[in-house]
Amino acid sequence: MENEFVLDAACKGFPLAGKPCSLTELGERGWNLLDDTLSYPVATLRRSALTHNLAWMQDFVQRKGVALAPHGKTTMSPELFRMQLQAGAWGLTFANVHQLRVGLAAGAQRAIIANQLVSDADLDGLDGLLRQYPQARVWFLVDSLAQLARLADWGLRRHNKRCWDVLLELGIAAYRTGCRTHEQALTLAQAMALSEVVCLGGVECYEGGLGRCDSAHDIEAVSALVRSVQALVQQLDAQNLWGSQEVLLSAGGSAVFDLVIPMLKLQVKSRPVQGVLRSGCYVTHDHWNYARYLKLVEAREGLSASLQPALEVWAMVQSVPEPGLAILSAGRRDLSYDQCMPMPVRWAAKGQRGKDALQATPDSWQVKALSDQHAHMVFAPDGVWPQVGDRVALGISHPCTTFDKWRWMALIEEDGRISGAISTHF
Repeated sequence: MENEFVLDAACKGFPLAGKPCSLTELGERGWNLLDDTLSYPVATLRRSALTHNLAWMQDFVQRKGVALAPHGKTTMSPELFRMQLQAGAWGLTFANVHQLRVGLAAGAQRAIIANQLVSDADLDGLDGLLRQYPQARVWFLVDSLAQLARLADWGLRRHNKRCWDVLLELGIAAYRTGCRTHEQALTLAQAMALSEVVCLGGVECYEGGLGRCDSAHDIEAVSALVRSVQALVQQLDAQNLWGSQEVLLSAGGSAVFDLVIPMLKLQVKSRPVQGVLRSGCYVTHDHWNYARYLKLVEAREGLSASLQPALEVWAMVQSVPEPGLAILSAGRRDLSYDQCMPMPVRWAAKGQRGKDALQATPDSWQVKALSDQHAHMVFAPDGVWPQVGDRVALGISHPCTTFDKWRWMALIEEDGRISGAISTHF
């Protein structure tokens, strides 16, 4: 961020005896993941997969004729934000003002806060950030007359005449935020058009809660939402309720993002439209949850392949207390487990290093439980036995809740060489 991040003994995974260094200096140390210099567990990002994913998603949105504002809450990493922006991202997405601060400091010029702002602290904070970064443009969501009244009240009490850039959110029944009906949305848009405290810049929705990893269901459910948003946008346009010269239409989680493209490409009569996709997890992808959804995207899009998993947490076998059970040195404090258990995907026998040392794990190796600091990995007693000192890479499902357990992650090459690092700022 503003000051260069320093790796030292306070960072989990960095060796206590290691000399502190910057993220860029780490790559100059000549360390290798498999030389056991780092303290296990250690979170890593495969550079080749990162590079592939950045290019793949940028190519996808360009082919579809929409823009990309990846959700920053996935990684909260300024280094990865800069990679995404340099790859061609239109802007970044965040869930709150704290996250926005990190993104603006990383260089974002456009940002969507895909959430409602209500509290004085958040409005004070956004006002301060917009003063600090006067070239930045930031939109946040509004979904009720009550929220609109709060915004007006803040302006009166603060003697602040700021007019906020906002998007109207259309929601899904029994799910998160957003207007539930077109009638509510139209009434709100009409009030916004008369308000001096907001500028209605477009419409937003989030389709991710509709996904069931069943293409027939997902296509039907998401298409219904897309049609609903399209109809609302045409109504708003017919009544000339926009407050800006360009209409933003935004959607897109990381599971069924291909299905919202028709919404993002909608055109209106009165002014140009910019469609903005907000997928975030694509940058590292994962080994199960999004991987299974992406197989369906590949089928719908006629692709032979798509994204590659980049994030792994490496642990060491610290005990094999009984046949069929190995205990690894990583647990709930280090790994996501909200979607499924971590999956052993690669391993290297103790003392071995280099690209040839990395092997696919036997099918019988599976993590069945996690303690705070341990993974309980079962294996077939009549197969390959893990040994104390072996290193095991654990694949992750739903990367968001692994990133927030680490202050940094090592960037590694295919032979295990550590070529750099990224920081996180949750």
